[in-house]
Amino acid sequence: MHLFYTPDIASGSAHYFLNEEESKHCIRVLRLTVGDNVQLIDGKGGFYAARIKDAHPKRTILDIISVTQEYQKRNHHLHIAVAPTKNIERLEWFLEKATEIGIDEVSLIICHRSERKEARVDRLNRIITSAVKQSIKAYHPVLNEAIPYDKFLARNFDGQKFIAHCADGEKADISSVLQPAGKYCILIGPEGDFTETEIAAALSCDFKPITLGTSRLRTETAALEACFEVNFLNR
Repeated sequence: MHLFYTPDIASGSAHYFLNEEESKHCIRVLRLTVGDNVQLIDGKGGFYAARIKDAHPKRTILDIISVTQEYQKRNHHLHIAVAPTKNIERLEWFLEKATEIGIDEVSLIICHRSERKEARVDRLNRIITSAVKQSIKAYHPVLNEAIPYDKFLARNFDGQKFIAHCADGEKADISSVLQPAGKYCILIGPEGDFTETEIAAALSCDFKPITLGTSRLRTETAALEACFEVNFLNR
């Protein structure tokens, strides 16, 4: 299957022009030609079957054969807010694997103990796009710019809200509190965990404390474990 990410495709279009980068990949790298079939995804649930009409390496023209809306739409919505890791490759790994497993939105939160205060969203989005194409998903996860932790908490969220932390205190196992077919927002802290003040702030905003098990996990591993638990519940 040859899949292309085409976020600007209009629903109901009879034709589509691949941009220069995708055209070059299609014709020069994949060596596709007139009459070959390809698939397109718009990142909003649209899955298109198309056929090459003009195999031009700078502006390939496609005939749209059919379209399926809400392709493999999931019955839940997962939003993970995670502190960017000091080693950016670990965050990239999380975004790639979470996209493959299934996630809807990721927010980057800057906490008191965060060693990384910023991240290039454009680069991270390219990694997400690559994972979307590899795993054949019609929905492209939303990646939000890094934001201070307190400003993130000030936002309104519809659904279940959790904070995973390692501090002492009563915490429920994530698998025991998730309700199926719901909306979830899960906070994952930086290396060194959330501070007590940050935990208290989340609890005051109705986030429920949870544990992801008995092992002390890296930030990116904890975020992926939360992603897995939600998807396993809603499988």
